[in-house]
Amino acid sequence: MSPRQDIDVRPLRDDGIPEWIRALNTGFLRPPSVSEAEIADRSTYLVPERTLGAFDGERCVGTFRSFAQEITAVGGAAVRADAITNVTVTSTHRRRGILTRMMARELTAAEERGDVVATLIAAEYPIYGRYGFGAATTAAEWTIDVPRSGLDPRRAAPDDGGRIDLVDGDDVRKTGPELYERFRRAQPGATDRSERWWRIATGALVLDRVPWTEPFHAVYRGARGEVEGLLSYTVDDRWGDAKQPLQTAKVTDLIAVTPAAEHALWRYVCSIDWVTRVRTGWRAPDDLLPHLLPDPRAAAITSQADWLWVRILDVVAALEARTYGAAGALVLEVTDGQGQGSAGGRYRLDASPEGGSCVRTTEAAELTLGVGELSELWLGGESAVRLVALGRVREERAGAALVADALLRTSRRPWCPDIF
Repeated sequence: MSPRQDIDVRPLRDDGIPEWIRALNTGFLRPPSVSEAEIADRSTYLVPERTLGAFDGERCVGTFRSFAQEITAVGGAAVRADAITNVTVTSTHRRRGILTRMMARELTAAEERGDVVATLIAAEYPIYGRYGFGAATTAAEWTIDVPRSGLDPRRAAPDDGGRIDLVDGDDVRKTGPELYERFRRAQPGATDRSERWWRIATGALVLDRVPWTEPFHAVYRGARGEVEGLLSYTVDDRWGDAKQPLQTAKVTDLIAVTPAAEHALWRYVCSIDWVTRVRTGWRAPDDLLPHLLPDPRAAAITSQADWLWVRILDVVAALEARTYGAAGALVLEVTDGQGQGSAGGRYRLDASPEGGSCVRTTEAAELTLGVGELSELWLGGESAVRLVALGRVREERAGAALVADALLRTSRRPWCPDIF
């Protein structure tokens, strides 16, 4: 085994793409073979200076990639983010500081680019807290027992003057991006979707490494004919011994910009002939869904977990990008002990429902917390009072955590509907 200093962490060169893909597939426990189709596809979007490989000689033993992203802050502002993905270290080279070197290099570059936060979806929980990331959103998946839901399939059509139409992938690529932009501007934690995302979601681009099933797509149009919601779903083919249909519909995407659209689309998917179960896909933890059913118990949580992780890179820019639930002031002592960034320091936040002002200060701190904890609080989904009780935040002034919750928490939970 090569000593630690012999591992070369460097930006990817064009001739290194096949070896980088092999290491990526190995790290994700996929077959390590590399097809020409995958090389051609990844070559279209890999940015060399934002794609790192760790090389032991000629063999790639670590992968790391980032791309430009926008994330919606509380209040609707689009914030520049450094989205991190494709992170692996080959099992033969663990515990040798490879990820730490790649992460330090990337976060330094992100700060220099002027990114306000970094984001990622963590495959394993314990890894990223030591780099200043915090689990800023969670997600839940429900399974609906349709016969128990209390819905009457004979009355599934919208009763508000709207209508539901089935459409194809071409239609989705035309109407979906504008609808999603309306949705994400109002949803803290939502990230932007690229043209490539829509092509993959609708089958215009089929990847050989990802099994593809053509989904059904349905749109909800309000009384004025404007598209207000989009639903995509697949259905399996399962029958009982007595020839009963027992199909499950799996929702792959449901976005809505009005409660009426959300309600109508859930009623629709629960009224499809032969469908007896609906898997909702990953939704916001406080999704309206269970209580849109006459019997909310028919929707059981199948899974619930952390989702989007955030690391604040620029405390001032992050806190000034969002709005607040009340008017008030708070002095925060932010620690950034891993040396991965420069977020540490003492800050005074003057907040109001219209926005906030944040400056470095020498005033006495009222709340001491790590940058990861601040990142969890930033989108409004976590409670400072709760983090104090967990021993992760320290009150320097009694009642400061209550003030933080009054300022930072949101009435609805932040949600990121996508994985990257």
